[in-house]
Amino acid sequence: MIPAQWYLLLSAAVFCIGLFGILTRRNALVFLMSVELMLNAANINFVAFSLQHGNLTGQVFSLFTMALAAAEVAVGVGIILVLYRNFTDVDVTKATTMRW
Repeated sequence: MIPAQWYLLLSAAVFCIGLFGILTRRNALVFLMSVELMLNAANINFVAFSLQHGNLTGQVFSLFTMALAAAEVAVGVGIILVLYRNFTDVDVTKATTMRW
């Protein structure tokens, strides 16, 4: 059996990649993919601790997080389509002109 430390190391690496994508990129699609990576890192933690403690609570939370991620992508793609329609680009720095 693989120890939980390896799962936590994988989760930390995936989370750091997602955080790097959010902090350095301006493309809205990359933002969405980076948020998905961060949510998947949390899912790895949930499942790893669920496996370690021998109950299914972490796996249930992981399924809930996957449903939340699906809803987030649906709303995010709608926002990106509006952004592209108004500015013909998906650069998030151009959307500051849409403020009140």
